[in-house]
Amino acid sequence: MEGSPEPSSGSAAPLLIACALGIEKLALRGGDRSGALGPVTVLRTGMGPQNAERAVLAALGGDGPLRNAAVVACGFCAGLAPGMHPGDLVVADETRHAAGATACTDPELMVKAVARALPGRTVHTGPLIGSDHVVHGHERADLRATGAIAVDMESAATLRGAVSAGPRPVAAVRVVVDAPEHELVRIGTVRGGISAFRVLRAVLPAFFEWHRSLLLPRR
Repeated sequence: MEGSPEPSSGSAAPLLIACALGIEKLALRGGDRSGALGPVTVLRTGMGPQNAERAVLAALGGDGPLRNAAVVACGFCAGLAPGMHPGDLVVADETRHAAGATACTDPELMVKAVARALPGRTVHTGPLIGSDHVVHGHERADLRATGAIAVDMESAATLRGAVSAGPRPVAAVRVVVDAPEHELVRIGTVRGGISAFRVLRAVLPAFFEWHRSLLLPRR
């Protein structure tokens, strides 16, 4: 069912990984979980900011097992910066939406974890901006002018919903499928592409490393 979480077993603080598309969830569920610490939930929210925020709030609400979960927004995105290529990774330092921005937790730590999980892959760091539609043409340049390096429809809403449900670590990591010089015609072309799907599948250990590091005592 859309928006239904699928938790794994464990006893430590939980980790919720939110994505919008079935192909994204397929990649994430097939990733290497050997570094997992505690329960891990992969939640498919459905496309768009409203669906994302609603699904995350429902998953984190009440006295359920995910009420204190760290949240990672993950999936595909459109790159805004020249020189980006499909298969590059974006680690957000903040996500931006119409009402403001949500700061990500320890983005430097996530960057290092992603680089270790995917050696040789280009990792971009900066603001990730939200949109309520697929961005084309001049809109890309307009969003780039705000300082954002990438855009997607769900990350900002996911993190906004997550922190509104209570203080928690949050992060957003996206794989570029659409870039200024490599514009995507339709999302179905991702399925046959080697870059985005395989990169998304391989990034999962980075989330476990980030999550595990956050749970360790700080000196």
